[in-house]
Amino acid sequence: MRKKNLLISLFSLMMVIVLSACTSNDGEASVEDTNNGKDSNEQMNMNEDNENSMEENMNNSSSEGEMNNASMGNGHMDHDDVVSLIDSTGENELNIPPVLKSDSNKGTEYTIRAQKGETEIFDGVQTKTYGYNDSFLGPMLQFEKGDTVKINLINELNENTTFHWHGLEVPGNDDGGPHNVLEPGEESTIEFEVTQEAATLWFHPHPEGKTSEQVYNGLAGLIYIEDQNSKNLELPSEYGENDIPLIFQDRVFDDEKQLNYKAAANEDGTVGDTSLINGTLNPKLTVDKEKVRLRLLNGSNARNYTVKLNTEDAFVQIATDGGFLNEPVSMQEITLTPSERAEIVIDFSQVKTNEEIALVNEEGTTLLPFEITDQTGKTIDIPDEMNDFSVTEEEKNLPVTKEIELFGMMDQVTINGKKFDSERIDFTQEQGVTEVWEIYNKPDMMGGMIHPFHIHGAQFKILSRNGEAPPENERGWKDSFSVAPDETVKIAIQFKNKGIYMFHCHILEHEDNGMMGQVKVE
Repeated sequence: MRKKNLLISLFSLMMVIVLSACTSNDGEASVEDTNNGKDSNEQMNMNEDNENSMEENMNNSSSEGEMNNASMGNGHMDHDDVVSLIDSTGENELNIPPVLKSDSNKGTEYTIRAQKGETEIFDGVQTKTYGYNDSFLGPMLQFEKGDTVKINLINELNENTTFHWHGLEVPGNDDGGPHNVLEPGEESTIEFEVTQEAATLWFHPHPEGKTSEQVYNGLAGLIYIEDQNSKNLELPSEYGENDIPLIFQDRVFDDEKQLNYKAAANEDGTVGDTSLINGTLNPKLTVDKEKVRLRLLNGSNARNYTVKLNTEDAFVQIATDGGFLNEPVSMQEITLTPSERAEIVIDFSQVKTNEEIALVNEEGTTLLPFEITDQTGKTIDIPDEMNDFSVTEEEKNLPVTKEIELFGMMDQVTINGKKFDSERIDFTQEQGVTEVWEIYNKPDMMGGMIHPFHIHGAQFKILSRNGEAPPENERGWKDSFSVAPDETVKIAIQFKNKGIYMFHCHILEHEDNGMMGQVKVE
């Protein structure tokens, strides 16, 4: 053990030296430099010598497998050895997040408080948690396209936080990134117009270096956007009855049933053995004999969720992160990396009431058992046509203007060889102009791991994966997507608003460790 600890210490020291050299020699552009007209792509050029040194040191430090498990705790470098989840016993009815009521009778106005509290996750035990307007997680906010929305934000925590609107197209000053900090006791108000189509979005904190812990402790809530198209489609839409949100999260609880983030934390992404859905332990969902719409959100810090039925029956996916697909896609399973969403519809009308049916993961672990009543619900036909999403020939033929390379592990993760610097603008882009970004996940000596990649302030189109068209269920608006080791993904992105926006890996520990950059939209 002493030998392992010594090797880990030496490895960490070498990384500090290497990163110090990168900081000293990169000549990184500052905000002022960018405003003076430096080329945006030059700002993110790789320093190959520094990266090669980093990779060489990583190789040398891991010889004879000395660091493999010692440095990773519940290690999951490539997500192949993630700790398994415990089956849901189905003893607790699934909690449905409450719908937050508007403060105003004349418009859409909300007050949202980030607060501390205690929650009875385990019977008879009060677990210390964070929440929005509650002790754990948060309410669902309803927007409609065309609304002017006003939100009053209040930080009742004992630490700095922000309110980030994940997937929402808002001006940079309202986006809730690391620059929009609210100190303890501080309040602010944002106001914006909803310009995007119907979608399932979410909100969570985004303070620099603290996002992972605050989300882990419970800060997360849902946003539903509706529009005329979503109403005309007549999909299952009775909230909490046949239109159900499912926030998937995994946690580790200590011997006293508390969320001890510092004890559980892993630099490569914190995972747990206890599955929670909407904050419910051992959940089940009671449904009628009808088609049920499930809005899936992977709200975990790092775990990838594969969701399927234990019966191997198919379901249909109807929406991606940012809106409806053009037509339903029949699937037997779907995998979501952290922050991704998908809407699916399961037909329970033909299932026998005594048949055991549940959502399970790729290991067959029961995530959510269903209890089917004798009640026959509404007869709903899923439309064959739901949207007019398209990728134009012009978009397909645009040149790549932004190249992004994801690389590293643990606290040595980088984008284009650099760690996040709040004073550095990495890219610039013109408001309302579509550009093509190319994202590449460079393998390391252990093969690498999947990185979920997210861009703030915009919904975009996936053009290709390794030169091939994306799968049918990704041919819709996205704000997050997975990038496998040695995979290259091209996207077409346009920002409707001005401001500074983050782009980053959505493994929250990677984000906190600096796997993040900034694009300034002018």
